[in-house]
Amino acid sequence: MRSARWLACSLSVLLSLLLAAAAPARSAPAEAFAYVTNQGDGVSVIDLETMKVVRTIAVGKDPRGLGITPDGRYLVAANQADADVSVVDIATAKTVHRIAVGKNAEFVRVGPDGRLAYVTYEPSSTGKPPAKGEGASNKAEEASEEEKPAEIAVIDLSKFEVAARLPASLETEGMDFSRDGRELVVANEGDNTVAVYDLASRRAIKKIDVSRYGNRPRGVKRSPDGSTFLVTLENSDNFLVLDSHYDVLKAVATGKGPYGVAFAPDGATVWIAAARSQRVEVLDAKSFAPMASIPVGKRCWHFSFTPDGTKALVACGRSDEVVVVDVAKHEPVATLTGFHEPWGIVTYPKSSGSLDTPTR
Repeated sequence: MRSARWLACSLSVLLSLLLAAAAPARSAPAEAFAYVTNQGDGVSVIDLETMKVVRTIAVGKDPRGLGITPDGRYLVAANQADADVSVVDIATAKTVHRIAVGKNAEFVRVGPDGRLAYVTYEPSSTGKPPAKGEGASNKAEEASEEEKPAEIAVIDLSKFEVAARLPASLETEGMDFSRDGRELVVANEGDNTVAVYDLASRRAIKKIDVSRYGNRPRGVKRSPDGSTFLVTLENSDNFLVLDSHYDVLKAVATGKGPYGVAFAPDGATVWIAAARSQRVEVLDAKSFAPMASIPVGKRCWHFSFTPDGTKALVACGRSDEVVVVDVAKHEPVATLTGFHEPWGIVTYPKSSGSLDTPTR
């Protein structure tokens, strides 16, 4: 009996060892990188473990917005001066396609399923920001003379060509998707509106006039649960809270020149780049009560959290640096230099930021 029990136990151990040997080994955690567009020169790649720039990817002239496909295969960068986008194979760090879009290509958002990229461009724009106090009437006069409102190019990333163009307003800015990925919300700084597009029909289904609340809508961000959208108003130093039907619930005051906006990865706080105050502000995501004001550099428009949620990287275009912020302590912990007018920033693996909203 004892011998039988010993034999059974031995066979059980042997079977477990054989199963363990046959099981595929767990892969090592993927490396994490941040990608930063430099208006002066290419896309800088930051190793997020060492916080050092490890390479620079050549793209077109004056790259601005950028996005990464969900599988991490391609990076799409808008080249404002070349009126096109570069599609980069991330594995080789080489540009594999250039796709003509239109004058002043600026913002990029890759759709949640990775099949399409949405790129804003502005034929009537000079490519330079208007002076503070320049309102929608000035832009309307400009557009009436040139009759070239902005558009959103829809790029098919399987064919690497423009599949459609969505008519927009005078100057398009930030974009974000509804939680189900069926709608696209776009800020139009030129006429102080926010437009909502149905992506199946590729038609605008709603337009919200925000001029009674402020001036120059720029950043757009959906809350993690999809119940609200935030829209920053750069020239009136505030942001709007919209409900899921895109009706305005309230306006909230900020520091000077709010632009990029994002919810922290845990959804508990909202971070806003108040560029003219040279601060990143942290607010409670439910009450919007101020929690912290973090000093950063000059003209810091966009930022991204790291995939592990412990740091935020802030691109500061006029001080040629990326400021690294400790998310828990709400304080800068490092300043990365060697950039040339950094504009946009995203990460892979994808993380929350002013230019990205990962699907959960």
